[in-house]
Amino acid sequence: MFDGYHTKKSEVHGMAQRGGSVESHLRFGKEVFSPIIEQGEADFLVPFHQGEHDRMAGLLKKDGKDLITEFLEAEKIITDKKYLNTYMLGVLSRYLNLSQESWLKAMTEVFKGKNMDKNFEIFKQARANKH
Repeated sequence: MFDGYHTKKSEVHGMAQRGGSVESHLRFGKEVFSPIIEQGEADFLVPFHQGEHDRMAGLLKKDGKDLITEFLEAEKIITDKKYLNTYMLGVLSRYLNLSQESWLKAMTEVFKGKNMDKNFEIFKQARANKH
C-alpha cells in the first residue's frame, strides 16, 4: 500500500492455537478484486512451517518462487524462533519491487513498537542474505 498498490488479504485462522493450520493470501497490483489465490496461481509460497508448506504447495504456479529452501536455512540461522516470520519477510522482499522504506513502515505499524530494533535487524539480514 505504501508503494501505491491496491492490496487485499485473506487469513484463515482455523485452530492455530491448538496446532491447526493457518494460511494467508495476499494480492496486490493496480487493481485487485479478490484476496483469494486459486490453485496453481500463486507467484510466491512463503512457508513458516514445513508441514504447512507441503499442504499449500499446490497454490504455487509453475514458474512461481517457492521459498522453502530459505525457510529451512532460516530455521538454522535464527536462534529466537519468534523472528522466523520477520526473516521470511526479508527474504520475500528481495523478490518484490517494493521499497525497503515501505517494508519498514509496514512493520512499524503492524508490530507497534514491539522489539523494533531486533525486527529491523533480522529483516535487513534476510534481505541482504543472497544464498
